[in-house]
Amino acid sequence: MELIDAIRRRRTTNGAFLPEPVKEEHQRLLIEMAGRAPSQLNSQPWRFVITEDRATIERVAAISGESMTEAMSNGTFFERYKRYFRFSQREMDERRDGMLFDRLPAPLRPFTSQVFTSGGQRLMNAMRVPHTLGEENRKLVAGSPLMLAVMLDRAEHRPGELSSFYSLFSMGAAMENLWLTTVELGMGIQFVSFPMEVPGQWERLVELFRVPDHLELMAVYRLGYVPEERRRPRIDWTSSERRLPSQIVFRDTCDTPQLGWDDAQVTPRHDD
Repeated sequence: MELIDAIRRRRTTNGAFLPEPVKEEHQRLLIEMAGRAPSQLNSQPWRFVITEDRATIERVAAISGESMTEAMSNGTFFERYKRYFRFSQREMDERRDGMLFDRLPAPLRPFTSQVFTSGGQRLMNAMRVPHTLGEENRKLVAGSPLMLAVMLDRAEHRPGELSSFYSLFSMGAAMENLWLTTVELGMGIQFVSFPMEVPGQWERLVELFRVPDHLELMAVYRLGYVPEERRRPRIDWTSSERRLPSQIVFRDTCDTPQLGWDDAQVTPRHDD
């Protein structure tokens, strides 16, 4: 029951964390739970750097903020992800994926209808909207009490071979274990993604974390405790943020969608 509830409450934390440090026993528990994930032939290809060092976190924040400013200024972010942007609640209810545009940071909202045009891009740049958003991102990341870098062993992660798929699959399982554990600990977690969006920026993180040649830096996350009032309640299938079972599940073959599961959330019995 506890695990099911944790999965239903799992969300990405887009807001600020509490300033208090993450307890060492919680840090150890997070890594233990990640390490208990399944992996091909028990290869355990994951490696982690965990840091509370303020200088390191501030540097990651600066790189992230600069990356966001550049990606927003040159239009690559909007061009790359426009298929995920929704402009009305009706569209969100129908598609049940992506992000509703009214949830974007306030400085960007006046340009919703123009954001995909060259004129809208020039207007945003003239008003320094990308710089404002980049600075907000820098502050958000800088306010993180804990940073986690995730790497894969290149001896296992060999692009072009099945080992690469197995390693990525295993890393996903490890991170889901860790992510669900944050829910139970009253913590939040968010992927620091913008350095991946701009050429050369990810390499700066590789240098910052002093990643050796036999490892590959795959992801960086920010973590911390979440204020009580912002912890997620139980979410059910009726949420427009998640696709319905009939949209993702087939019965027997891909010709037949699974019907009858959309109307109610299953509540397991205590003896299940």
